[in-house]
Amino acid sequence: MSTPLLSVESLAVAYKEADRYARVTHDVSFTVEPGEVVALVGESGSGKTTTAQAVIGLLPDNGRIDHGAIRLNGEDISRWAGSRFDAIRGRQISLIPQDPTSSLNPVKSIGAQVGEILRIHGERDSKAIAARVIELLGRVGLSDPELRARQYPHELSGGMKQRVLIAIAIALKPQLIIADEPTSALDVTVQRRILDLIDELRRDTGTAVLLVTHDLGVAADRADRIVVLQGGRIQEAGVARELLAAPQSAYARQLLADAPSLSTSLRDTARSRHSPAVIPAKAGTQASSRASGELDPGSSAGMTPGGKVGSVTTQAAADTDAIIVENLVHDFDVAGRGNFRAVDDISFAVRRGTTHAIVGESGSGKTTTVRDVVGFGRPTSGRISIAGTDIATLTGEALRQFRQKIQLVYQNPFSSLDPRQTVFGIVEEPLRNFGRLDAAGRAKKVNGLLERVGLPEALRQRRPRALSGGQRQRVAIARALVLDPEVVVLDEAVSALDVTVQAQILKLLDELQRERGLTYLFVSHDLAVVRQISDTVSVLQNGKQVETGPVAEVFRNPQSPYTRELIDAIPGQRSLAHV
Repeated sequence: MSTPLLSVESLAVAYKEADRYARVTHDVSFTVEPGEVVALVGESGSGKTTTAQAVIGLLPDNGRIDHGAIRLNGEDISRWAGSRFDAIRGRQISLIPQDPTSSLNPVKSIGAQVGEILRIHGERDSKAIAARVIELLGRVGLSDPELRARQYPHELSGGMKQRVLIAIAIALKPQLIIADEPTSALDVTVQRRILDLIDELRRDTGTAVLLVTHDLGVAADRADRIVVLQGGRIQEAGVARELLAAPQSAYARQLLADAPSLSTSLRDTARSRHSPAVIPAKAGTQASSRASGELDPGSSAGMTPGGKVGSVTTQAAADTDAIIVENLVHDFDVAGRGNFRAVDDISFAVRRGTTHAIVGESGSGKTTTVRDVVGFGRPTSGRISIAGTDIATLTGEALRQFRQKIQLVYQNPFSSLDPRQTVFGIVEEPLRNFGRLDAAGRAKKVNGLLERVGLPEALRQRRPRALSGGQRQRVAIARALVLDPEVVVLDEAVSALDVTVQAQILKLLDELQRERGLTYLFVSHDLAVVRQISDTVSVLQNGKQVETGPVAEVFRNPQSPYTRELIDAIPGQRSLAHV
């Protein structure tokens, strides 16, 4: 029997807290064979990243290995000092970290940073290093590698920066690459390209991959074997296809049920409990052809027959649609380059009590559109009506008072909450700002709302740092709802959450919508989540609306090549074909 490339045996890691050590992993054991992809899957706190850090000798200063072994080609490296690891990092084991922005030095050129790994391991010929850098940058699919080598991290997109990290990781053709959430911050199509690249490099060089991820869909598509971790313990491990077809542990079954891209109920169906409420972009275009036979060109699904969209909107539409966006254009003045059109003639309407999704990659115009809808930006042209009010007519105090009707839940629940305030104070603050209720009335409303979003009384005097990510997002939702808005804009509101927490928040949002008749504008790059929560959708690309319509129809029969590409890039679909 051959020796595994990597063998982790009964690994227990502990972190020092105050004057004692607390174990965070317990008897973790698995192997990785040459050329194999093994995925460590679990939520935050499951121990997957700690295990990966132990393998490459990068535990934080307060971490230690209590017992167990980590064998690389049969040799136990678990007790090695840092200097010994320096000799094998990059050459035998490499790391692709999660955040490409914080992992690259902002004051060094890309070429210097890729070349550094070669210099560390003994290459002294500057011309040879420069040639190898260009070769590596081209190998990972960066266009014009000579230019990229001269550029700095801030001049590259997130996907380009992640390719630079991959170039560094493969520079010395290591036997094992540890990929720690390598695509979690990337758009779905960029994610697929990066994972395809890692697969291609693995096939070409025979490198094995230890893939750390909370996304079971990614693991399902890319891994030969999956190890499921919870609370620092292995709950289940096995061949990926077999584990997905018949998970044995309750936790693995829960992960599978909560993963939108792997939920069998979502393969061919989507949420469809409301009639569509979409304004076609222009008659005869791909974006409008979705509605042919269902809507007259230029009319809203919520309007009475003959109600026109554009310069005139019928009262029936105003009564039916909570959001109407007509021919929205937003230009930015870019120094030295004139005007840049970020949003180009976008139109849609959202029926009261429904959810409309805006999807697209970074740079598609999603954020600019949302900022205009909530009144943070002023469009160049077009019309936006929220709850019957044309927001372009509002300024100063009128605009401030209007914002009670529309609230925003941000992507990152930690940075959007005041770290100095308690949970109760954060949710109460909007009531104080708008002079709503006396102290007793505010307390009653805040406590009732916190109870409704599932935050127990014991948490209400805590500050955000003492909460989990899911708890923080519940606080953000409660804060958004405390003023009883009609419209809530959710800007990537679940993308930073683990899959089980994400499922809980999506369930909560659906319940609150049904109870309160809320209208949601849901911004996301995750089409699996969009399919689960939304009634209608607009697909944006380079500032243009390339497709719009009911979610079920768009997913079943996408008209735009770009929409088809987004849908095809949803992780987990490869595995579903075999389950």
